[in-house]
Amino acid sequence: MESDPHPRASDIEQDWRLEGELDVGDPHGVLHELVGRFRGPDVVREIEAAAPRDVVITHDGRRLFAYAAGEATIAAVRVAIGGVLSRDGIAASLRVSRWDEEREEWRQTDPPLSAEETQLADAARRDADAVETRTLVATSGKMIRAEFEQSMRTFADSLGLECDIIEHPHLLRTQVAFTVTGPKRKIDEFSRGLIAEGWATIRGETTVLLSPL
Repeated sequence: MESDPHPRASDIEQDWRLEGELDVGDPHGVLHELVGRFRGPDVVREIEAAAPRDVVITHDGRRLFAYAAGEATIAAVRVAIGGVLSRDGIAASLRVSRWDEEREEWRQTDPPLSAEETQLADAARRDADAVETRTLVATSGKMIRAEFEQSMRTFADSLGLECDIIEHPHLLRTQVAFTVTGPKRKIDEFSRGLIAEGWATIRGETTVLLSPL
């Protein structure tokens, strides 16, 4: 899935996204200046006059992003941002998408995908849904191995994956192999979680080993 500064952890779910690609040679500096203006009182009032809702506007150095909780709000944001870009003489391609919670991806709604783009998107989804079996290996300290394994088994269950665990004990650490079966996209998610949990486990055990008696 593409990199995206979407604030998924916010208190208010912002399930509508406006994405803009500016037709400029070096967009980073232009985006930084524009985002500052979009957060200013003039544009904020323009958006709130049409649909008063929480809106997040940001960029990743290449693309402009705006997030809102509803379709009407993101439409108002699009008009406001389009007006600013037009006044500055900046051409831009703007696209609206909605977050698909089940598939955990953005689904473009406006403009609609072309026939070719739809075929490519459908093929990508079929590939992501293909069931496969993959073995992922992690290293855990023996002192918190059981907690590490239980955490990953619970995570696999939440993703609907079958998970078998094989241990290979060593002197101070245990190599743990997780063999998981399920949709490719869910295994990819499990893999990312395994990496994150592995680093957290290492930091946690280091703290335990260095704590005074």
